Amino acid sequence: MTSLPLLGHATPDAIVAYRAGQPITARQLLADVARLAASFPSGRHVLNACTDRYRFAVALLAAITAGRTSLLPPTYVPAVIRELRQFAGDAFCVSDEDTGIELPGLRCPTDFAAPAATWTVPRVPAEHTVAYVFTSGSTGSPVPHAKSWGRLHANVAVEAGRLGLTDGRRHTLVATVPPQHMYGFESSVLVALAAGQAFAAERPFYPADIAAVLAGVPHPRTLVSTPVHLRTLLAAGVDAAPDSVVCATAPLDVGVARAVEERFAAPLIEIYGSTETGQIASRRTTATDEWSLWPGVELVERDGGFFAHGGHVGAPTALGDLLEPTGPGTFRLHGRSADLVNVAGKRSSLAYLNHQLTTLPGVVDGAFFLRADSDGPSGTARLAALAVAPGLSTETLLRGLRERIDPVFLPRPLLLVDRLPRNATGKLPRAVLESLVARR
Repeated sequence: MTSLPLLGHATPDAIVAYRAGQPITARQLLADVARLAASFPSGRHVLNACTDRYRFAVALLAAITAGRTSLLPPTYVPAVIRELRQFAGDAFCVSDEDTGIELPGLRCPTDFAAPAATWTVPRVPAEHTVAYVFTSGSTGSPVPHAKSWGRLHANVAVEAGRLGLTDGRRHTLVATVPPQHMYGFESSVLVALAAGQAFAAERPFYPADIAAVLAGVPHPRTLVSTPVHLRTLLAAGVDAAPDSVVCATAPLDVGVARAVEERFAAPLIEIYGSTETGQIASRRTTATDEWSLWPGVELVERDGGFFAHGGHVGAPTALGDLLEPTGPGTFRLHGRSADLVNVAGKRSSLAYLNHQLTTLPGVVDGAFFLRADSDGPSGTARLAALAVAPGLSTETLLRGLRERIDPVFLPRPLLLVDRLPRNATGKLPRAVLESLVARR
């Protein structure tokens, strides 16, 4: 059975994390991992609800070394926890704060354990299922997907090269996304641990906090973020100084990518992937509209859609996007299959409609979505939309939309809200959007 190291750090004094600018060594991390693993109850499944990225890593590695499997759902609302209990009846929760989660609980210690006298990095069987990562629930109930240590390791090894983390320097990752999300899991925790790099324990949300966390860690530093967070960061005009930027969770407008690179004098790399496949491609958004696949990963067209297979993906896995292969290992992305809408025989996409709405003067944020009573993407769609547009009226926005889109795609209703109920990765769960419309 093949095994792989738990950490890519070669020495016990190598830095694995920073909290409030203070370094934490690999020796300290392994001591904290061993202490927490020794306190685990008998359940095989561990719900890792730690918000501090370092404590998340401690709980994750403790579960791995104890032969357990972590559960990483997108949210902890009671309905999701009830589904988790059905999926894994022996689950217990590890957290670093009060969560209200109705599972047997264990608090991750906030102090540091006494380091061991010897330095030994544990090895993990490649076949071990270290986590179940769940889909976001943006189109329905979260669905679990098993992730083995070997496939995750192969995945982030490629990412480390694509992000320039293998250039011999000590990089630090600062992320605005939670570690429980597949993108945050891979690109803010696993890639740092596997490549012998460091990450910031904080998950800054507001622009000033993002700038402060970046300023508190040494160069070179990489900002791991999303389109929503990057647009907010640009609009705030704060002094942030990443040396590189990584973006995922939704396609990034090339104009925003250019603005990010110009403002911060830093290259921006976009990641393409899904919970089902993990990350499988990247691109320099300002340089090309083509995505480059991970080595060994291939696209296969079947039944009107595309499947990824090979490399770390393994079995053919359906992709929910409209793709256009452009050559060996490259493709263009034309939006999500579920984004296609058909109204009165006319076709458009939610991505296109969202772009028209959010680029109206005075619109801060906005989103179209298919009503639950629609016939579906290929039938007769009923569209609704929410917009954040201080000082503007619904009539003004509809007048602007009539100049940009066919009248059959005008939203019914279009609601003005103070903010969109985006989750931590900037996505909008459909059930939440439906509930807003129902209440209004």
